[in-house]
Amino acid sequence: MRVQKESVHALDKIDRRILDLLQQNGRLSMTELADAVGLTVTPCIERVRRLERDGVITGYHARVSPAALDAGLLVFVEISMSSKSGRTFEEFRREVLCVPQVLECHLVSGDFDYMVKARIKEISQYRSLLGDILLRLPGVTQTKSCVVMEEVKETQFIPAQR
Repeated sequence: MRVQKESVHALDKIDRRILDLLQQNGRLSMTELADAVGLTVTPCIERVRRLERDGVITGYHARVSPAALDAGLLVFVEISMSSKSGRTFEEFRREVLCVPQVLECHLVSGDFDYMVKARIKEISQYRSLLGDILLRLPGVTQTKSCVVMEEVKETQFIPAQR
């Protein structure tokens, strides 16, 4: 689990602009980024390094088409656990981290315990994902699934400017 470090610096307007620009295009050169935020290159680099060091910027990633990797079908699975103990949650956590089809897993409040986001090639693989993998994870007693028919919006962009 990623934990953001407590930043010693409050984010100002320039930091927030840098964050928005890098989220939109992580391949911007430092010269382009500096020009866009009204700084010279050296102070811009120093700000980006501070944002990385403080855990505000957690990485740079290429977005890849799921269909190109035979993972065009998106499913969400609600998972209920047999017990609400820390040990059960830790065993589940340890095992779900090893399931490559699972893109995200969140411990949630409500009628179920975990929400899993997974990608597979096609509906015929869903039975295997559910029956052979997810239902066999430690502590799992019940699941409820939603197969996505159309992806209307999916983004990692978190607006930094207020």
